[in-house]
Amino acid sequence: MPELTETGLLPAEHRALRELHAMARELRGHWSKLAERLAQPVLADGAQAATELLIELEGRVDLSGRPTAQFAGARLAGARGLSDLLLERNQALRSALLDIQHVVTLLDYLAALAAARGDADLEAWHIGWRDRLHAVEERGRAAVLAMAADPERAIDPADDGTLGHAGAKIGVALGSVGEMIDNRLARRRST
Repeated sequence: MPELTETGLLPAEHRALRELHAMARELRGHWSKLAERLAQPVLADGAQAATELLIELEGRVDLSGRPTAQFAGARLAGARGLSDLLLERNQALRSALLDIQHVVTLLDYLAALAAARGDADLEAWHIGWRDRLHAVEERGRAAVLAMAADPERAIDPADDGTLGHAGAKIGVALGSVGEMIDNRLARRRST
């Protein structure tokens, strides 16, 4: 087995825990902003779960370098919040699911690392959080599918403000250009 860090963790485990901290902060920030914009309760629930995960994680594991992880998480959340202004409601919600999928996968990885090190307690903690967040992820998927029941509303801007409407117009324009290019290529192939 590789040498352990000063905190008794595998080096890969220590790095993954710092990543978990950053991604949980990103999940919390991104989902709380989207919860307000999209009025999707699952987003508020996911943001709350991420807050609770962070509290438990900080109380459980010494994350040397935590300021770096916080900075990375804050930058990710800020970038995602800005890009959501250019998306349709369905796109923003589908994109948000990537946040929680990343955290769920990371928790699986961390559980396997803790098991490899023989730490059944930490392995169980990771699995418990994985299961809890996976349930939120499944609810998020159901919310995406429910949007399909109202296709007109699904393509409304993710943000009702001026930027959201401008972003929607840009998205429609880019989509039209893409369709035009696809149609021309299809005509060329058929001749």
